[in-house]
Amino acid sequence: MDIFSLSVFISMFIFFAIGNFAGRTVKDADDYFVAGRRAPTILILGTLVASVFSSTIFLGEAGFTYDGQMGPYMLFPGITTAGYIYGALLFGRYLRRSRAPTVAEFFGRRFNSRRVQQLSGAIIIGALSIYLLVVTQGGALLLSDLTGLSYPQSLITAWLAYTLFTIYSGSKGVILTDTLMFILFAVATVVFSVVIISDLGGVSTAIERMAQIESKPEIASWHGIVGEGTEWATPIDYLIWAITIDMAWSVVYAVSPWQSSRHLMARNEHVVIRASIYTALAVILLQALIYGVGGLINLYNPNITPSETAMIWAAKNLVPDYLGAILLAGIMAAALSSASTFLSLVGFSASNDVLSRPQPLNLRTTRVLTLVVGAIALVTSFFFPPNIFWLMLFVGTVFTSSWGPVAFMSVWSKRITADAAFWGMATGFLFNVVPSGLEYIGVIDLPHYFSATIIGVTASLVTIVMVSRAGEVTAAETAFRLRLHETPAEDRDATKTRTTMIAAFALVAYGLTMPFLTLRFYVLPYQRGAGELAADGGINWQTGEALLALTSPLIYVPLGLYGAYLIWRGYHPRAAKPQAQNPVLSEELSGEKT
Repeated sequence: MDIFSLSVFISMFIFFAIGNFAGRTVKDADDYFVAGRRAPTILILGTLVASVFSSTIFLGEAGFTYDGQMGPYMLFPGITTAGYIYGALLFGRYLRRSRAPTVAEFFGRRFNSRRVQQLSGAIIIGALSIYLLVVTQGGALLLSDLTGLSYPQSLITAWLAYTLFTIYSGSKGVILTDTLMFILFAVATVVFSVVIISDLGGVSTAIERMAQIESKPEIASWHGIVGEGTEWATPIDYLIWAITIDMAWSVVYAVSPWQSSRHLMARNEHVVIRASIYTALAVILLQALIYGVGGLINLYNPNITPSETAMIWAAKNLVPDYLGAILLAGIMAAALSSASTFLSLVGFSASNDVLSRPQPLNLRTTRVLTLVVGAIALVTSFFFPPNIFWLMLFVGTVFTSSWGPVAFMSVWSKRITADAAFWGMATGFLFNVVPSGLEYIGVIDLPHYFSATIIGVTASLVTIVMVSRAGEVTAAETAFRLRLHETPAEDRDATKTRTTMIAAFALVAYGLTMPFLTLRFYVLPYQRGAGELAADGGINWQTGEALLALTSPLIYVPLGLYGAYLIWRGYHPRAAKPQAQNPVLSEELSGEKT
């Protein structure tokens, strides 16, 4: 057994031990489902990042940038990660205020409808079971590449590594191991990237060389490699596709169950907001390093097949063995963290949201159902061919169309009815999945400007409006929504508010700083290498690379200022209006009365 496989197995054992230790503190369903609602900022930050960073990032997306899309992945503004921020401000903090054990139950309580809750839970089970399959296969691919295990043996090993402690410890174990895994793969990614970039002569030199690479011309341009042999005939086609995907995934980060459910575990609403903002910044940094290094690997070897193993090849060949071993352990940790999150969510929804319960929910039933769901995912993994990147894109956008409109309108619309929520979710799901399936098997070919995600979102919104007009909002629905807009007294605190404001202003600082860094360390060296500098030797502002470098302030400065405004107005004692606590509404919100 070499150092690479040994490091992976040791890390798997440590996370298993820690997860099972955390399981000893689980006393009731509140501990199991939402970690007792006592998690501080660092744990929510850790689980938010870890649950989205998986084998799909390190293998699928890094392979995508290695193949030809390094430039756009480095230059496009953080449209996707903006979802963390507006998601927390406009949905997440209200979700936590509901004190529901799952996001699907929040929908059920909000619309006073068991069938809305069951449909939400069914979508979670259907979509996240596929995602669970994807990350399990990603972990198995890594194990089989590093060890003497066959692919089937690696599937079983990876599955056991996350299933046993997840079933036992529930959310308590998941958020603790998620945070430790986040620390491991974050540190490994930073150190690994610094070593690679230093070996190439620094950032500017590496980008200049990428602009001149003959094996994959235009890989570092703003649109990457397009044309024959790709999904995009022209740079404009890529631009439309990328913006559509980024906006769809922005909504995923805002409301998807594996992200928004983390807010239910937060100690208070300030933790929800702070953790989401810092998560956005952490994800931006880590993605830039992973995507950038994924492309730079071409300078060492442009012929790695399959491309999804590019990071594995780099870890084994480009850095000292000990550092490569740590990175591979980090990639495995990322896969396990996401898998444990998806398994817990699917198991929770199967036991709490979908099945009718003549008896109160108990931990034994939840654990058994979680094991059954995990076993089904394992068996399916043996027969479903691995396709990490494209499956990841498909599954995520299902929640954009089925959950996105209903989630935000559940908080902000006075007119949406329970029937509208049900049929809005149903049509959003079907009008995404069916076109996607038909396109996958080659029956139809949708243009990038009218993707399945856009069709699904449009169908959901139209359905919600039409069905709401034909019905009436009940008193129970109105009461619950009004209670959601009552700020908890313990969160109206000047000290907490000032600390949370720091996070908002960090967004403004990021938005103002990024153009200078991008122009200095990417655009200028790229134009130098490509021979596109202006006549005076400065930046040529008539290029896509230069224009994209200026877009970050358009997103993050307004987000930061708007966030600061909402935080101050909502939580500072001098700005927040005192709110009388209505005991009837409090019962409605807690679920003690239906």
